[in-house]
Amino acid sequence: MAKESMKAREVKRQKMVEKYAEKRAKLKAEGDFIGLSKLPKNSSKVRLHNRCKLTGRPKGYMRQFGISRISFREMASNGLIPGIKKASW
Repeated sequence: MAKESMKAREVKRQKMVEKYAEKRAKLKAEGDFIGLSKLPKNSSKVRLHNRCKLTGRPKGYMRQFGISRISFREMASNGLIPGIKKASW
C-alpha cells in the first residue's frame, strides 16, 4: 500500500493540472515560454503518476485496467476479471 501522504500529493497535483490546463494551452499556442515557466511546476500534466486504483502502487501499472500487475494477477486468479484465464503463472 502507498502512503496516504503520497496519494494525497497525487490528488493535489491532479487538481492543479486541471486548474491550469486552459491557461497552459493558451500560453503554448501563443509561444509564450516565459509565461509558461512562471506557472507552478506541478501544473504540468507530465508530473502526474499513474497509480493502482486499489492499492495506490505506482509501479507495474496496467493502463487498460487501471490497476497494478499484482492486483491484476490476484483478481484474475479469483476469477474477478472476465475473459482472463490463468495460464502458467
